[in-house]
Amino acid sequence: MDKSQTAELRSQVVDAIRGHQAHIDFDIAIADFPAELRGSKPEGAPHTAWQLLEHMRIAQHDILEFSRNPSHKSPKWPEAYWPKTEAPPRPEDWDASVKQFQEDFREMETLIGGEGQDLFRQFTHGTGQTLLREALLVASHNSYHLGQLVFLKKMLTD
Repeated sequence: MDKSQTAELRSQVVDAIRGHQAHIDFDIAIADFPAELRGSKPEGAPHTAWQLLEHMRIAQHDILEFSRNPSHKSPKWPEAYWPKTEAPPRPEDWDASVKQFQEDFREMETLIGGEGQDLFRQFTHGTGQTLLREALLVASHNSYHLGQLVFLKKMLTD
């Protein structure tokens, strides 16, 4: 793959994690989620909005750190990837989680977009993972759970 093809691939991957085309943008999905409903779970729903937001934040942070820090230790799966409470413990915890998600998201974008980063080189500390694989994992994981969040919001507010 030549330099221009690699640059185009980087651009496409960054676009995918931003939630363009067939995916929803994070900021749109969480916009105006009613505070009083962030811990609500309609019948049949597996998670609350708080649980989904925190899970996405924790997972994305883990993927980011794994991608840039060979010494990173991932949380214990699956229990450490989900919050212990159905609702934010304090009102400001929702905003803090959103802010951290956005900051880690920007860091991941920067990492993927950096020309000095080899998208295809396997991490020495992994089991075959590459930066490209981790970026696609962020895109698909966030897309899946953002879809759940949008559906949950619709169920709770209609």
